[in-house]
Amino acid sequence: MDDKELSEIADALVSWIRTKTLEAGAKGVVYGLSGGVDSALVGALCQRAFPDTSLALILPCYSLAQDLADARLVADALQLNTKVVNLDHVFDQIKKLLCADNEQGNRLLLANIKPRLRMIVLYYYAGLYNYLVVGGTNRSEYTVGYFTKHGDGGSDLIPLGNLVKSQVKELAAYLQVPEKIINKPPSAGLWENQTDEEEMGITYTMLDQYLLGGKVPPDVKEKIERMKKSSEHKRRTPLIPDF
Repeated sequence: MDDKELSEIADALVSWIRTKTLEAGAKGVVYGLSGGVDSALVGALCQRAFPDTSLALILPCYSLAQDLADARLVADALQLNTKVVNLDHVFDQIKKLLCADNEQGNRLLLANIKPRLRMIVLYYYAGLYNYLVVGGTNRSEYTVGYFTKHGDGGSDLIPLGNLVKSQVKELAAYLQVPEKIINKPPSAGLWENQTDEEEMGITYTMLDQYLLGGKVPPDVKEKIERMKKSSEHKRRTPLIPDF
């Protein structure tokens, strides 16, 4: 995309965030700042939509020190209003309740507690200030269900929901998100050395290509469509009987 297209998209998203928030009777927005490119772009957009009433929450939960440093780098570069709430102790207490002595528990299920704890904090501050919660899930992740239900998927607005990962990076660069953040290997930070692409079993390049109408190998297409189907429940409101 050229600068004109990027400018138009940025302006449209800022306007959309502002309009939808005010329509809900809210005064501003709150979002999680993880140190990744998606949350950084959300921060850039929210800061433009609500310069005085937007809050970036940095919510470490046994997170990597580098992620915390990257979140601070983004906050400084974009001049974001931030607050840090450390969730290590809360996570420890929940794990202690769920896992018997000397039992490690299911790694993925325990890891998914982290984004759900963050969601609790985000909605606390949303209620405190009469803000809406803005999520950072992009179209690529949303399509295949690569987000935690009632965790990072639990938000009021998803402004990146129509942008694939490559478009997120382009727009982030245009809005002056630090290059280090844009080039950082995407990770949900569930555990050390975890990456999105390894967890999904597919590259963002292939996923984006498929979503934008390009050709991908048959096995890749089949995998994407299978992931989309199996995660359908994540993208809809709870089912209600129709009788």
